[in-house]
Amino acid sequence: MSESRKRMTIPDLQAMKARGEKIAVLTAYDFPFARIMDQAGIDMVLVGDSAGSVVAGYETTLPVTMEEMLYHTRAVTRAVQQALVVADMPFLSYQVDLSEARRNAGLLIKEGGAQAVKLEGGVHVVETIRAIVAMDVPVVGHVGLTPQSIHRMGGYRVQGREEAQAAQLREDARAVAEAGACAIVLEGIPAALAAEITAELAIPTIGIGAGVGCDGQVLVIHDILGLCEKYSPKFVKRYADISATIRSGVDDYIREVKDGTFPGSEHSF
Repeated sequence: MSESRKRMTIPDLQAMKARGEKIAVLTAYDFPFARIMDQAGIDMVLVGDSAGSVVAGYETTLPVTMEEMLYHTRAVTRAVQQALVVADMPFLSYQVDLSEARRNAGLLIKEGGAQAVKLEGGVHVVETIRAIVAMDVPVVGHVGLTPQSIHRMGGYRVQGREEAQAAQLREDARAVAEAGACAIVLEGIPAALAAEITAELAIPTIGIGAGVGCDGQVLVIHDILGLCEKYSPKFVKRYADISATIRSGVDDYIREVKDGTFPGSEHSF
């Protein structure tokens, strides 16, 4: 467990970039996982719409609703005392119009308890970012491989390999920063391009499949613990395999229930 520390803030993230300190980010969707990573000293917790895939079993993030994101965000913020909590804005929560985008962003802060929201897109979401930031709600941008754009991209493919596409990503990142975003996620882009964008922007970059040159890194907690067998992206490193441990415990429980050794006298009144 980490030593007690003050609550992480947006200015703290900016200061970390300025002094070259890497920012460690993980996703969380519930109270127990959020509490563990907060106690470990994680800098930022992302309540990702990836919950749709890794928790709810959807094929993509597109079906995730505001109600689901509010539920997960509330669960996480009840546990976190020190890290900065950022909540994803799900598909259709910010694309329809600015009024709806502002309301939904506000709900993730007011009812969810998050300190910032994250939305996907580059140049085409600039006005949305400005509108939300004008409410004093911090916004984290997200460019590159944006999962809510899976149909346009034709799957989860690395973005920015070709120069025209790389130029567009540079423009997208610049536009997001200039619109007032406090940080930006760079997903699924070549490491050299991510490092170039990171060096240019004044705001922190958080990479996922974007190389070591970013100001920080984010991964899905279920991926690093071996709990998500559906996907195995190249950029994921497995730090533990608790799936096997859980399976062993469940196997033992089933066996003991079947053979009558559980509950024993020590578990009975």
